[in-house]
Parts: sequence; C-alpha cells; structure tokens
Amino acid sequence: MSQRMVRCSKFGREMPGLSKPPFPGEIGKLIYENVSEEAWNIWNNEVKIKVLNEYRLNMADPNDYAMLKEQMLVFLNLKEGDNLEVENEERGKGG
Repeated sequence: MSQRMVRCSKFGREMPGLSKPPFPGEIGKLIYENVSEEAWNIWNNEVKIKVLNEYRLNMADPNDYAMLKEQMLVFLNLKEGDNLEVENEERGKGG
C-alpha cells in the first residue's frame, strides 16, 4: 500500500501524510489534509511539550488549552500569527 501524500503546510512540499486525523473535528481534518506526518511528529513530540512546560499551561484550563491549540495551528502554518518563544534562558529566572 502506498503512503498517502499531502502538500505540507509546514514544509511547503509533498510529503507523506498522517494515516488518520490526529483528533476528531474540523481541526483534526484540517491537519490530516494539510500536514505531513513529519511536521505533526515535530509538533506533537517536541514543540508542544516545550510550549506546555515554558508557559506552564494547564490543559484543564480552557484558556490555556485554547492557547496551545492556537500555537499548534501557527506552528503548522495553518493560521497566521506569532509562535511563542520557547527555550528562552532568561524566562523564569526572576530578575
């Protein structure tokens, strides 16, 4: 069986796509149709964790969840906006 290809919104080229939407609903469908498996894995396994940790997001808080979702869409180039800075050594040191 050949791998499904998508024009990846993150990398701007044809790449292997996800085998299924990463979650239900419109956003899951948008990611499935426009994001490569590689881009999704970078978000899901690396960047998401950095955003959660750096900004101490609580996924039970609707505002924090919305912020994470927004950052996911921006990172994947599915929405215009600024990516939050991660790995800033100065943040959290208390000046």
